[in-house]
Amino acid sequence: MRLSDIPIHDPFVLPVEATQTYYLYASTLESSQTPHGRCGVMAYTSRDLTNWESPVPVFELPERSWADPAHKVWAPEVHHYKGMYYLFATFTAPKDLIETRPDRPPIVKRHSQILWSDRPDGPFRPFADRPQTPVGWMALDGTLWVEDGVPWLVFCHEWIQVTDGEIAAVRLKADLSDVEGDPIQLFKASDAPWVRDLKELGIGRQGSVYGGYVTDGPFLYRTAKGRLLMFWSSFGVRRYAETIAWSESGTIAGPWRHAQHPLFDDDGGHGMIFRTFEGQLKLILHQPNNMPASRARLFDLEDTGDAIRIL
Repeated sequence: MRLSDIPIHDPFVLPVEATQTYYLYASTLESSQTPHGRCGVMAYTSRDLTNWESPVPVFELPERSWADPAHKVWAPEVHHYKGMYYLFATFTAPKDLIETRPDRPPIVKRHSQILWSDRPDGPFRPFADRPQTPVGWMALDGTLWVEDGVPWLVFCHEWIQVTDGEIAAVRLKADLSDVEGDPIQLFKASDAPWVRDLKELGIGRQGSVYGGYVTDGPFLYRTAKGRLLMFWSSFGVRRYAETIAWSESGTIAGPWRHAQHPLFDDDGGHGMIFRTFEGQLKLILHQPNNMPASRARLFDLEDTGDAIRIL
């Protein structure tokens, strides 16, 4: 298979040095892709980023879970940390209402949860039948960042609930099994000068157009000279886009400043970056922002020391 053959949203690549294998994690698309027909996560593998093997399931939602096993898993990503592999994914219970408002889509139970395995191809298991993002928050797109030996869960507080979507962070326990302390807000979507209101753009959801500013897909990276960057996505005049923010303090706490223009603005985003086994820095994102047409796209990057640019 080639990337052009694979319908995918929110692609995430994990290079595994020991086997010289790249793992591309994706949400299952059909019930036949998991042993019991419930939604889950699968992994494609490749040795060269060009030719990909058919996917194998690495996680299937349990029949009895706080989340709905018939609702698609969002934004799966796997991190290698202290000898183990950790799956960060977003699960939803669409019938479990948190709140209803006349000017908003249904505010339902949606959270990021961390699962673990001793292998990159799973099976991944939950620490417990509960998520790691705060109770009462509609949250998604959790990712891992380790700073001075301390692991953090970085995630989005969804625009559906707060109107101006936020990116937040909360400290994790050393084994990533749970959080420690309260979350901190890093920034809001509208802090970026190019981000536009969904209502202004005429972008609908569930048959209606609502006002709001989106935050999606945070991913952190430290440059060769030590600058802390965050890749994330939102909507601008050319629809979905990938952008970069940077921390003035060089730490997760910020304050965070934003690029005047997106890094990539051709209706594609939710990107992450990784290094090939040959040392080339790569960006992968999905484009267009519309399934089933969405495909993963790869770009070569240059780390200039203080910034990142697409070659």
